[in-house]
Amino acid sequence: MAQRDYVSRGRAPQKKQQPKRRKPAKGNPITPYARVKLAIVILLLIGFAVFLWSIKDAADTQPDAPVTRSVAPAEDELPELPEEEWEYIKTLPGYEVEVDVAEQEKSDKRYLMQCASFRTRAQAEEMKAKIAFQGLEAQIRPSSGSNGDWFRVILGPFDAKRDAERAKHSLRKVNISTCQIWYWNL
Repeated sequence: MAQRDYVSRGRAPQKKQQPKRRKPAKGNPITPYARVKLAIVILLLIGFAVFLWSIKDAADTQPDAPVTRSVAPAEDELPELPEEEWEYIKTLPGYEVEVDVAEQEKSDKRYLMQCASFRTRAQAEEMKAKIAFQGLEAQIRPSSGSNGDWFRVILGPFDAKRDAERAKHSLRKVNISTCQIWYWNL
């Protein structure tokens, strides 16, 4: 296959453009149509000026209704303060509201929160230290399974799930968001 050398080939011949010739100006090129438009604009401006001149003195100096402005009364003229009568102040102490609230039963459920599981104890100790900086106490529990030894970082036990959620939210503030709350029997 033969290579083509586009660079050495040069440019294709281009058409030479003839410069545009202008017609010589003939003195004043104002057409009759332009003169009519100019006359209309001048007449409109004169008419607007005459209109403004005619309404200049036509404004009514006397208003239709007299304007009254309130003047602050002197200190001697202040009216007496009305005596406030609130009916609920007298009737409210006589009412009693009765609400039936079911007692929450204390359950034997205990909750644990697992935040991480690591292959090495050093990584588990590092996570335990991060949790300790938040004022929470974590434990490291080794576990063995079919897939090897693991070190779990666990908080708890918590008596109520609400306490576990509170601890989970405080850890989430420092970007420890892997914690899961489980019901475990110890």
